[in-house]
Amino acid sequence: MSSARDFYDDLAADYHLMFADWEASTARQAAVLDTLVQRRLGAGPHRVLDCSCGIGTQAIGLAGAGYDVVGSDLSPRAAARATAEAAARGVRLPTAAADMRRLPFGASVFDVVVCADNALPHLLSAQDVSTALSGIRRVLRDGGLLVLTLRDYDELRRTRPASTPPQVRETPDGRVITFQLWHWHEDGERYDLEHFQVIPSGEGWTVRRRTTTYWALTRPLLTRLLAEAGFADVMWHAPEATGFYQPVVTCQERRAST
Repeated sequence: MSSARDFYDDLAADYHLMFADWEASTARQAAVLDTLVQRRLGAGPHRVLDCSCGIGTQAIGLAGAGYDVVGSDLSPRAAARATAEAAARGVRLPTAAADMRRLPFGASVFDVVVCADNALPHLLSAQDVSTALSGIRRVLRDGGLLVLTLRDYDELRRTRPASTPPQVRETPDGRVITFQLWHWHEDGERYDLEHFQVIPSGEGWTVRRRTTTYWALTRPLLTRLLAEAGFADVMWHAPEATGFYQPVVTCQERRAST
């Protein structure tokens, strides 16, 4: 399996092709996140770190909605594309290439940290997840909000699917088909993912294959790790309630009284 950085560096130029309409998705997802943030923190403006910004799927929409957003991502290519895509839309989005376990930002400088699109489960051990959560807590102000989204792994670990349904995007050159194959480890907790994109090429097709590994983090386990990292008021939000395509968990940084 390739590293998560290699996976997203290779995918960066094609990431938008996974969406039927990436532009519409950025606006729709930002609207959901904005509602969740305002529900917990009230009206902004709020300073946001998107610590797994990718090509800007959440960050661009939030910046366009008036948030002061900074992005970081393990993939330098994805982070650079996020800045470029934002600029093309008249939005400012400074980004940095950074591992979420080693965030290069000062303490207590953000009101909100977003970690979306199933990014946290690329960390394959409790120690790595705890390191990332502690670093996220460090950069949040007292009472700051963490917004995480990830797959419904409670259900997925029960059913252990072997693949995802194909997604089809219409492009000027024809249809692009994206799908995944999942290879579960014997421990039942982790799986290797093969990510395929079938792209029109002349009279035929080009197949692009990328690989990475995930840890299928359950709600009870992640809730415990969040509490151990110092977060409070952990709340899970189902897709049916929010309109977001994945379950969302929100929690807040609470400094200990001195």
